[in-house]
Amino acid sequence: MLSVFRYRKLDSGVKLEDVVEGEGTEAREGNLVQFNYVCRRANGYFVHSTVNQFSGESKPVTLPLDGQEMIRGLKEVLIGLKAGGKRRALIPPELGYIDESLQPVPEEFGPRRSLLSHAKELLVFEV
Repeated sequence: MLSVFRYRKLDSGVKLEDVVEGEGTEAREGNLVQFNYVCRRANGYFVHSTVNQFSGESKPVTLPLDGQEMIRGLKEVLIGLKAGGKRRALIPPELGYIDESLQPVPEEFGPRRSLLSHAKELLVFEV
């Protein structure tokens, strides 16, 4: 486990913090990854999570790290993350939901509408 939070800014503009280092092999481009996430607006307003805050039940997302299906900023956050690791990232709009077909998008109408209505804002992802 990391004893000091490490913030770094990627060349793309994504800012990320390693919260828990994790163990095992790192996720690489082309891998199929399964992960839970919490998405918030930059002001802290909750948008969506794959973990139910009351029951703790999770519905992880499984996506390829290929740049075709996933928002680019989230792909950059996941690459290099080890199993069991946790990161918090600030994703600029141009690396987020620039197309409504990009994942992850909630299945439920309300959270999906909320997420896509804030697509032009900075988003905070915790994965």
